[in-house]
Amino acid sequence: MQVGLQSRRYRHYLTEAWRHLLPSRGVRDTLDRIAALASGYDFVALQEGDAGSLRSAQLNQIAYLAERAGHPHWQAAVNRDLRPFAQHCLGCLSREPMQRLDHHRLPGWLPGRGALDVVITRPGFARLRVIVVHLALGQMARRRQLAYLASLAADGGDALVLGDFNGEPAELGAHPGLRAAGLRVLHAEPTYPSWAPLRSIDQVLATPRVVVESIRALPAQLSDHLPVEVLIRLQALAAAEASP
Repeated sequence: MQVGLQSRRYRHYLTEAWRHLLPSRGVRDTLDRIAALASGYDFVALQEGDAGSLRSAQLNQIAYLAERAGHPHWQAAVNRDLRPFAQHCLGCLSREPMQRLDHHRLPGWLPGRGALDVVITRPGFARLRVIVVHLALGQMARRRQLAYLASLAADGGDALVLGDFNGEPAELGAHPGLRAAGLRVLHAEPTYPSWAPLRSIDQVLATPRVVVESIRALPAQLSDHLPVEVLIRLQALAAAEASP
């Protein structure tokens, strides 16, 4: 969600860099557009939010989106705390109750990458673990982070690992840890940059028993990445208990 800045050209990373530290116009309008899109979904995973600092005018953007989108449950986890200027965070919104399992600090040369680990519970259905991530730019650091995520999902339960991987499907599909955990890449549509998508780095990985009905990148330019929509079929509790 790029903290509501909505870059539209590569040059904006330079000319509008100051907006990552100081409040600016237009952010609330962008957040409202994100909330309007999010309101149509049962669960929404978010990267590059702000948990309340100078640049967001002390607004917890995840809480704001939850209220505006009509989601009664939300979680936020700060990856990089640069108060008073910024609180970089992951977040998620949900119509169903969530249990927060952990906020994992991911390995890497530089601190500030993380994974928000929650479980969604809908009455009558098996629980679904969702791990929201934002991985490193460097490939060596990503390999270690992917191995860590694979270990989290290796318990055999139904899980999705999703977010900004900063890595393409071929890299993820070849990772031995992900393959051993049964995590499969679900799409290869380009999502970055949003104004002329070339790279497929916003991914959803699923464990073997998760039934995926459809997945697609949405043509909604609300940040510098396109959002990804995935439709899954939850397992009825009786069927899940009968599975080996």
